[in-house]
Amino acid sequence: MTAPAPGSVGWLDLTVEEAPRLRDFYSAVVGWKPEEVPMAGYSDYVMTDAASGEPRAGVCHARGANAGLPAAWLVYVVVADLGASLASARALGGEVIAEPREMGTDRYAVLRDPAGAPFALWQKGA
Repeated sequence: MTAPAPGSVGWLDLTVEEAPRLRDFYSAVVGWKPEEVPMAGYSDYVMTDAASGEPRAGVCHARGANAGLPAAWLVYVVVADLGASLASARALGGEVIAEPREMGTDRYAVLRDPAGAPFALWQKGA
């Protein structure tokens, strides 16, 4: 799989209190097949295309590192330099609502734009 280019949408994630209920909702409505992602004492879900098995989105519990994230679909936009993008966002009226975190070699952060819409920035690792 080719790494997503900066400026592209790299991922979609939904973080909610009732992840199994929303997992089942999207499975029935959209046709995604859930795959468990083991966490500390529970599982989040990668939602895959039923035909190809390709990952399409995530449905996550609002627990641990995800506690406090808005119950909204987060679009993860790929950036070349997370630090520089965060500095630009802050300078232009954006708000960081979840400071940078690591996921393997990748880094991401969750923000609100000046209109209040949540989104995430994602820097691919090596």
